[in-house]
Amino acid sequence: MTGHPNPSVISRYASGDPGLDEAALWSVEVHLEECADCRARLAGSTPADVLTLLDRVRDELDRDVATGPAPVRTRQRWSVARNRWLVWQLVPWLTMTGAVLGCAVLLQALQPSMPSLVLLLAPVAPLPAVAIAWSRGSDPAGELIASTPAAGLPLLLRRTATVLAVIVPMLLLASDRAGVSLACALLPCLAFTTTAIALGAFIGVRRAALVLIAAWSCAVALPAVYTAHLPVVLQPGSLGVWAFIAVASAAFATARADRFLRRR
Repeated sequence: MTGHPNPSVISRYASGDPGLDEAALWSVEVHLEECADCRARLAGSTPADVLTLLDRVRDELDRDVATGPAPVRTRQRWSVARNRWLVWQLVPWLTMTGAVLGCAVLLQALQPSMPSLVLLLAPVAPLPAVAIAWSRGSDPAGELIASTPAAGLPLLLRRTATVLAVIVPMLLLASDRAGVSLACALLPCLAFTTTAIALGAFIGVRRAALVLIAAWSCAVALPAVYTAHLPVVLQPGSLGVWAFIAVASAAFATARADRFLRRR
């Protein structure tokens, strides 16, 4: 198309006439980019409903520009704290641990001649939950948290503290019901937990927990049930050894904190 488009063509273009072919549409649009007079003629040919719509859009844009962008909703503090201290996948494991300790108390009442099952279970009671708390597969936000300053040993210790905050009252209640020494239940529990963390610096916390559970079951728990005698390592005279193991393994884990930056 040479020269200015016919006014009727501009009117049909403004009203969105489907009868205009693609060549006519293209030529009008190219001409409008360079001709202010035809753009003014187009504005005068625009239907009233289209002008109303354009005015409404303009008013909304002006209002949005004046008020600024909508505020971004930040995460609540409790949500951040929850991810640092807890993963919901812990709940089934903590529930299972409570059920197992309850069964141990019941069996102890039914079979008083058996060695204390509560004491035999106490060292390994928190380990499954600790393993889950530090497992990449069980934490939906694991990859995000791994890139934050909260990652590493501090995060592991927070979640371990959450596990112990649930397990220790369970052991308190189970020990009271079974009539066994509270110290003999809690010190081995704490020592095995810190040992799992220390060993986790080399093979991963999950593997360390599995190794300790298997070793304790095969070397101590099953033989004690078979012989019906409580092992020496769970007698009151061994409390000093358990305390030393807890302190030494905790110090070792702290010295190797850099090994916990990646979960295994």
